[in-house]
Amino acid sequence: MKLTFWGAAGAVTGSMHMVESGGKRLLLDCGLNQGRRKDSDTKNRILPFPASSVDAVVLSHAHIDHAGNLPTLVKNGFAGPIYATPATVDLCNWMLRDTAHIQEHDAEFLNKRRDRRKQAGLANGHVIPLYTTADAERTLPLFQQVDYHAPQPLAPGLEYESYDAGHILGSSWIMLREASGDSTLRVGFSGDLGRPGLPIIRDPEPLQPVDYLILESTYGGRLHKNVHHVINKLADVVNRTAARGGHVIVPAFALGRTQQLVLMLHELADQKRIPNIPIFADSPLALNITQVHRDHPECFDEEAREFLMHHQDPFGFERLKYVREAEDSKKLNDLHGPFVVISASGMCESGRILHHLRNGIEDPRNTVLITGFQAADTLGRKLIEKWPEVLVFGEPMRVRAEISSLDELSGHADQKELLDWIAPLARSIRKVFLVHGEPEQSATLAKLLHANYGLDAEPVRPGQSFDLSR
Repeated sequence: MKLTFWGAAGAVTGSMHMVESGGKRLLLDCGLNQGRRKDSDTKNRILPFPASSVDAVVLSHAHIDHAGNLPTLVKNGFAGPIYATPATVDLCNWMLRDTAHIQEHDAEFLNKRRDRRKQAGLANGHVIPLYTTADAERTLPLFQQVDYHAPQPLAPGLEYESYDAGHILGSSWIMLREASGDSTLRVGFSGDLGRPGLPIIRDPEPLQPVDYLILESTYGGRLHKNVHHVINKLADVVNRTAARGGHVIVPAFALGRTQQLVLMLHELADQKRIPNIPIFADSPLALNITQVHRDHPECFDEEAREFLMHHQDPFGFERLKYVREAEDSKKLNDLHGPFVVISASGMCESGRILHHLRNGIEDPRNTVLITGFQAADTLGRKLIEKWPEVLVFGEPMRVRAEISSLDELSGHADQKELLDWIAPLARSIRKVFLVHGEPEQSATLAKLLHANYGLDAEPVRPGQSFDLSR
């Protein structure tokens, strides 16, 4: 078996790893790069291999940095199966359509601005969407549902099996098994490994015996705060902002983070721990994704199932309103008094959240509440780093709103949680390939894996290949 790391190597986004076995070429994930716009656009458009040479894709989960470039793969000639859990397939049905719509909408917006600048003699080039809704529609029929713990053949002598990764609904960590004669080579891929105790979803399933492990390292050099304190911190942010008459503006991934926030706000409202103010989930995608959650209670943890047992909707309560139409979203800009608005995208790179930031970031009564990982060079990262001025839709804006964060809600395992996941089987692992992490995070985790367990752990580089021996 040969591994080649093309994405999320020395970086966090754009997960894409090639496996060659039995005369077949397979991709583990095919995600979008996110960050500095020009660099990311080039990486997303130009695949490092012929798309038609790929025989199949095994998808760990539906987040866009893992699944979002599948339409580009199809646009360039891929026509094989895309294997994923049933919940992931249902989520991708909405995620890929939405991403295509955003690509088309942003291109239209930038081209209109280009035309205005052209009249002033300042035009840049015409913007072409990375892919279109038609490309996304051609991708969706290629998905094939594979349940957890159901071995799926991929090539002669090669199969995979998925286990719950506890990251988002339907997320998996993957076990590849390559059989030859009496021996079997086992390769694990963590995908994005979640954390114990996160709202809604089950905890990650234990690692099984593997010879080689592809391991995420997003927080390889950091420890999270206790997840059990997060609801108290959320209540404090809402109460503090409401007391000064401000808005809580929450950039949140439509998939996973929005549903977690809604569930916690539901609990706080029931307990009367936050004021009786309006709460908006301003994202058509979040509305569709929330329905997918309702359709897959088999993925829920005990707390979420408790709501269902009492015939309550975990994701709906009296003061919450889901906003689908753009005109209704615009009306929020004219709403006076305190309210909470949750909107995508989670890294503030596109979508309706940019409009809320443009209208609220310069008001010191407001709070921008960051609730997830922010990749380098994204607007969300600049906010969390307390830049005094940022660009929104290309226009400079002073950051006068309070910037707060809920690190406790991270869906990624931290340093200790990664080490604990590996610990029971560490001595049997021949090598660990560290992916999905900024260089300093991966390097710190590599040192700890070696120091604690004597493991050969290597942060990989884009394009780096390894031949795996038995």
